[in-house]
Amino acid sequence: MSLYGLARPFLFALDPETAHRFILRLSDFLSFPAVPGAPIEVMGLKFPNPVGLAAGLDKDAAHIDGLARLGFGFLEVGTVTPRPQPGNPRPRLFRLENQQALINRFGFNNVGVDEFLRNVGRARWKGILGINIGKNADTPAERAVDDYALGFEKVYAAASYVTVNVSSPNTKNLRDLQQDSQLNGLLEKLFALRVRLTEQHGKRVPLALKIAPDLDEAQIASIADAVRRHRIDALIATNTSVSREGVEGMRHATEAGGLSGAPIARRSTSVLNRFKKALGNEVALIGAGGILSGADAAEKRAAGASLVQLYTGLIYRGPALVPECVSAFRAK
Repeated sequence: MSLYGLARPFLFALDPETAHRFILRLSDFLSFPAVPGAPIEVMGLKFPNPVGLAAGLDKDAAHIDGLARLGFGFLEVGTVTPRPQPGNPRPRLFRLENQQALINRFGFNNVGVDEFLRNVGRARWKGILGINIGKNADTPAERAVDDYALGFEKVYAAASYVTVNVSSPNTKNLRDLQQDSQLNGLLEKLFALRVRLTEQHGKRVPLALKIAPDLDEAQIASIADAVRRHRIDALIATNTSVSREGVEGMRHATEAGGLSGAPIARRSTSVLNRFKKALGNEVALIGAGGILSGADAAEKRAAGASLVQLYTGLIYRGPALVPECVSAFRAK
């Protein structure tokens, strides 16, 4: 049994959010075997391997160096909002152990973009860093675009790429931004802003859009059209789900929040594949949602993903999941 396998019963005896914080702090002091390279170029960036950390684990960019030692080809940190906010009241993270799943309703708890960037500046690791941006919970819907524009402008210089998160189910009305007119208005604003920032900073930072798994065919077609029109570089498919398919009747299944882990794997991969069919090779696809093995990563690749991201799988499988997923890509 792996070291993580031995430690997991202790970690799972803790409150999930306490365990989350403990693991992050522990990562700052541990070292791990090197992960074999599997270089790939996506979004004009050269990744040492295609397996990344999903946003949400390190919301404040406070543990970049420790997490990088796990062997990821890239890290995505955040979601960060313009102003600090505490998120939703605790408890807000729940394990569904038999289903290898989590439900969270964190609600973009973070230190705010200024402190977040100070944390990024303190990190010694200089690999590919994605920064995931969102809106403050108390920002009115009609001013949501302003929050994203401010966040984008502030993180631009520090980011290898920036992800626009419009798909968390834990901020009221956030998913409305995936709708046709609102999404086009948001992406149009960010596209225009990037033109100015590219000239100002002397570099073009790719933009990714993180989407929900709970989309119908009309929504997929509309989002595909928007990302094509506004020259978005990548789609991350997907965020957590509001569906409870696969966990009905289980303890914690009725808790509000987003479901992640094994139960959403098929749904997320289906959405990924439908975007691949809609967009072909015009937009890079990043697969996330339900990756708990190398075989799961290979399924995302087969469905159209050039890169994958891990979160819940790390909680259940530990650090060994990273090289296992890299090996699955190398075996193609």
